[in-house]
Amino acid sequence: MEHRTSRQHVVDMCRTMLERGYLKATEGNVSVRVPSHDCYAVTPSNYDYDRMRAEDISLVGFDGKPLPGSGSGLPPSIECGMHANIYRERPDVNAIVHTHQPYASALAFLRREIPALTDEQVRFLGRKVAIIPYAPSGTSFLAGKVQKKVASGDNAFIIANHGIIALGTDPDRAVFNMALLEKVSLAYLLALTTEAGKVYTIPDAIREIAFTKLRKDEKRIAAQITAAVEPLRVPTDESLPSVAEAARRAVAGTGSAPTTVPAPTVAVPAPTVAAPVPAEAVPGAADSKPGLAAVVAAATDLGSAAGDDPAAAPSATPAEGAAASVTTNDKTAADDVPQPIGAESAALGYAITTYPDVDDTMRRLKALVAQPVRGLRHDAMHDVLNYFETKCRASKEITDRAKLRIPGGVQHNLAFNYPFPLAIDRAEGAYLTDRDGNTYIDFLQAGGPTLLGSNYAPVNERVAEVIKASGPVTGLFHEYELKLAEIINRYMPHIEMYRSLGSGTEAVMAAVRGARAFTGKNVVIKVGGAYHGWSDTMVYGLRVPGTYRMNAKGIPFGATNSTREAFPHDLGLLKRKLIENRLRGGTAAVIVEPVGPESGTRPVPYDYNAKVRELCDEFGALLIFDEVVTGFRLGLGGASGYFGVTPDLTVLGKAVSGGYPMAGGVGGRADVMAVFGSGLDGKNGSHVQVGGTLSANPLSCAAGYFAIEEMARTNAPVLAGRAGDRLTRGLQRIVDKYGLPYVVYNQGSIVHLECSGVMLLDMRHPVKLLKENKPRKRLMEEMSAAYAAHGIITLAGSRMYTSMADTDEVIDDALARFDQVFALVEGV
Repeated sequence: MEHRTSRQHVVDMCRTMLERGYLKATEGNVSVRVPSHDCYAVTPSNYDYDRMRAEDISLVGFDGKPLPGSGSGLPPSIECGMHANIYRERPDVNAIVHTHQPYASALAFLRREIPALTDEQVRFLGRKVAIIPYAPSGTSFLAGKVQKKVASGDNAFIIANHGIIALGTDPDRAVFNMALLEKVSLAYLLALTTEAGKVYTIPDAIREIAFTKLRKDEKRIAAQITAAVEPLRVPTDESLPSVAEAARRAVAGTGSAPTTVPAPTVAVPAPTVAAPVPAEAVPGAADSKPGLAAVVAAATDLGSAAGDDPAAAPSATPAEGAAASVTTNDKTAADDVPQPIGAESAALGYAITTYPDVDDTMRRLKALVAQPVRGLRHDAMHDVLNYFETKCRASKEITDRAKLRIPGGVQHNLAFNYPFPLAIDRAEGAYLTDRDGNTYIDFLQAGGPTLLGSNYAPVNERVAEVIKASGPVTGLFHEYELKLAEIINRYMPHIEMYRSLGSGTEAVMAAVRGARAFTGKNVVIKVGGAYHGWSDTMVYGLRVPGTYRMNAKGIPFGATNSTREAFPHDLGLLKRKLIENRLRGGTAAVIVEPVGPESGTRPVPYDYNAKVRELCDEFGALLIFDEVVTGFRLGLGGASGYFGVTPDLTVLGKAVSGGYPMAGGVGGRADVMAVFGSGLDGKNGSHVQVGGTLSANPLSCAAGYFAIEEMARTNAPVLAGRAGDRLTRGLQRIVDKYGLPYVVYNQGSIVHLECSGVMLLDMRHPVKLLKENKPRKRLMEEMSAAYAAHGIITLAGSRMYTSMADTDEVIDDALARFDQVFALVEGV
C-alpha cells in the first residue's frame, strides 16, 4: 500500500489538535500503531508540538523498548506503558489521543463518568465514558488501570485527576472521538449546573443497538486495514533483518521485512516506564485519510485547552516522580503475574522489591505442617530457661507482682510470656533493654508501628512542642487533625477523607458500620484466619480458618449473625457467598488484609486483591482494606498503592501515629465517608455513631503527621524493606545450611519465619488441628524464648518487623545469633 509513515500521522494529528485548541505547548501525547508490526509511533516527552517533525517521533516496541535510530534521540512519552497496554488489549485500536482538554478534565476532577446521553455518543464512544481510577502519571500502575478499563470496548475514557484517552481505528477516528468527547463533556457539565441538576439517558435498548453498530464498524474497518496491508517479504538471498531494521523499512516504505522477526541483536536503551508483557500479533494501522482538520471542526470548535505536560509537571509525591526514570521488566496487576513491580516499587517508596512466589511458599508451608515438630534439643532448651532464671530476675520479680493486679500479669497480647514476661525499661532504634540491663535486637517493633525505629528523636521533639503548647488533648478542633488527613491523602489519594479514631479495632468497627449504613446491607465477609481487631462482629474465624465463633466467648450470637467467612485463596467460595448473600439482601462489604490473613501468614497471590475488587464491583459490595499493619509499612502508598487496587474504605492503625497512642482511623471515598460526619448539627440521623474522647487528639495527630513526614524524608519504608530482604536471605541460608524444614519469606519489612506451622492449621482438617495445635504452639513459644535468650525479640517466634534502624550491621549481628539458635535444633 502507499505508506505515509505512522510518524507523519502523529505529526498531522498533533498539528490539527494544536490548531483547534485541544493541545497546548507540550501537554498530552499521541500515538499511531505501525502496520503489521508490534510497535507504534509516539510523541516525544516534553517537546513543543509547534516544532515537531516526523523524524522527532519515537518508535517504541510493544515490549516498551524504543527502537534504535528513531526519535532524533528524544526520549519517548512517559506514558509509553499506557499506549502499549492499549494496543495489546485492543487489536481494533490503531491510534490513541491523550489530552488534558478543559471540559473533560473538569469531569476528571469530579471523577464523574458520562452516561449514555445521545445516540451519536454511544455510536462512536461506547456505552459510557468511564472513569479510570487515579494513579501517578507515567507509572505502570496507571498503565495497568487503563488496560483493565479499555477492555470494555469503549473508545473514550476519563482518567481521574488527569485527562482523557480517545481511541480510534485510524488517526482520523481517534481525533474525531477526542473532539466528540469534549463536546459531550461540555453539554453534560451544563446540564449538571441547571437547577434540576438531573440528566436523562437514552433507553438501554437504543444504547445497545448503537454500541453493537460501533463494534461491527470497528471489526469491518480492522478487516479492511488488514486486507490492505501487503505481506512483507524478505528476498531469499538476504538474511533476516533485526526488529529495528524491519520497523525502519516498514515506516520508510523502502523495503521488505518478515512477518515474524527475531529479537534485536543490539542492546536497546531501556524504557522510562515498566516494560509490559510480550505482545501478540495485531492488525496494522490504516492509511491517513483526507479531511482530518475538517473532521475535527465538524465535531466542535472549543477554545484553547489548558494544562501542563505530565513529563514536566511535578508528580503527586517526590517518590512517585522517580518512577519515570526506573528501568524494570516487572509487570503490573493487569498482567496477572506473581512478581509485579520489582525495582519500580523502591523508586515509588515501596518496601517489597520481589513479591514472594505464593505457590512455592504455600507448598513449603504445607510440607512443614505435614511433618512432626522439630525444636531445640532438651539440653539446649534447659540452657535457654536457665538464661531467664539467672539473667532476668528483675523482670520475673516485677511481673510476678503484676499478676496480683493485672489479669495474666501483662496487658499486651504481643507480650513475650514464656517462661515469663520480660519487663522493658528502654527502647531506642533497633534495640530494647530489659529491667536487668539485657539488650535485645528488636524485631517486634511494638507489633509494627515503629517503622522509623523505636523512640525516634526527631518525631519526639516535634510532638513535645505540640504538647507544650496545647497539652495532649483539648476536645476541640486542632490543626493537626487536618494536617494528618492531608498528608495521608497526599500519599494515599484514594483516601479522600479520613476520620481519626482510637485504635485499629475501633477503625474496623467504624468501617463495617459505615459500609452497612452506606449500602443499606448487613452482611460482611472476612477471610478466615484474618485478624481485624477484637470487636464483636470480627471475632469470627479468628487466626484459624473455619473456626467461626470458637473464640467468641462472651459475644452473643446476634453480634456475628451477619458475618461470613471465606477460606484464604478461595475466590470461588467468596463468589458463592456473594451470590448467596445477594439472594438474602446483598453484601455490605468484603474486608481483607491485603497481604493475606495475619499479616501475610497465609500469603495471597499478587492479583488476589484485584480479583476481590472485581467481585465487589460485580455484586455491589464495598471493599475494605485493613491496612493497620501494611499502611505506610509497605510504602507511603500502602498496600493499595503497591498492589494497584483501590478500596472503598481503608483502615489504618499502628504506623499512622508513629507508635504513639490512639493510633487508628478509617478513610476512603468522600461519598462513603460522609456517613461519619460529626458534630451537634442536628443531622445525626443520617450519620453512623462513632466517637471517642481522645480520638484525633493533638498528640496522636501531630505524631502521625511528623512520623509520615519523616518516613517520606528518609525513605523509611524502602530502607526497612531492604533490611527485611537482607534478613530473609540470611535466614534462608542458615535454614539450608542445617537442612531444616523451616519456611522463610518476607513481604518487604514483614518477615515470616515459620518453624511450627501452627497458624497453617485449619478446620478443614479438624482431627489434625485438635491433635497438633498444642505441640506446635508450644514449639513456637520455645523458639521465641530461644531467640530472646540469644538477644533477639520476635513476635511470637514466627514474625519479625524490620525498621529503618536495622542497618546491615544490625541484621548481620541478628543472623549470627539465629545461626547459634538453629545449631541447637534436634538432628543438626
